[in-house]
Amino acid sequence: MRRLAILLCFTALSACSTVDALAPVSPGSSGSSVALRAPRFADSKPHEWDSGAPWNYAVHGTDVSKYQTSVDWPKARASGVSFAFIKATEGGDRVDDMFADHWRGTKAAGVPRAAYHFYYFCRPAAEQARWFIENVPNERSSMPPVLDMEWNPQSPTCKLRPPAETVRSEMRIFLEMVEKHYGKKPIIYTSVDFFDDNDLSTFRGYPYWLRSVAGHPTQKYGSHPFTFWQYTGTGVIPGMKGDADINVFNGSEAAWNKWLRQNTR
Repeated sequence: MRRLAILLCFTALSACSTVDALAPVSPGSSGSSVALRAPRFADSKPHEWDSGAPWNYAVHGTDVSKYQTSVDWPKARASGVSFAFIKATEGGDRVDDMFADHWRGTKAAGVPRAAYHFYYFCRPAAEQARWFIENVPNERSSMPPVLDMEWNPQSPTCKLRPPAETVRSEMRIFLEMVEKHYGKKPIIYTSVDFFDDNDLSTFRGYPYWLRSVAGHPTQKYGSHPFTFWQYTGTGVIPGMKGDADINVFNGSEAAWNKWLRQNTR
């Protein structure tokens, strides 16, 4: 049944989108917020896309943390970066070393951006939400906040893996507190293993940003809707040193402009 769903989704991709169907690559209208339509970034370890290739999408962006230093945001934007997700906080006591710099740099370069929180399983969700709120400005012009949910087996201080029911309950606490403060429905970022381990196919009502670097999200997450797709962690973006995460918005250029108007006010 899952194979049939995937086949149907590829033949009618709009059914798997949370927004408008993909639009052909064509000259854009005036007033577009897309930096460069359908850019095709280089990749140091490219995946051989047999179908659902990311360069078929009109709008691309990146995500950054302390590991991306001295980013030339105007250059990155000119190369096709139309949005950025910026790590802000982790747990209940850590602020990313580069958050302030990236936050200022993207704004100055005219790159729409959102702050994200990396969840730590050894602190209560409410405490983490308060920490995020304390450290991330409440700006109407920024995109909705993001909750990054993934296992972190390399953590030196917390290797706890709570039951799925507990994970979903804590997620809801964090998301509701953050939405109340910022007035915007938060985005959930996750990976395939975390999604499956915690039955997130049942956790609806929020836009998803899905990681899938070895296949289209419909191959890895079935028909679960998504708004953003992280398709590589080894991309090459002008203006950024080293490997870069690259993402696409799941919709046409017109849909992107509409989404931004609705979520940055």
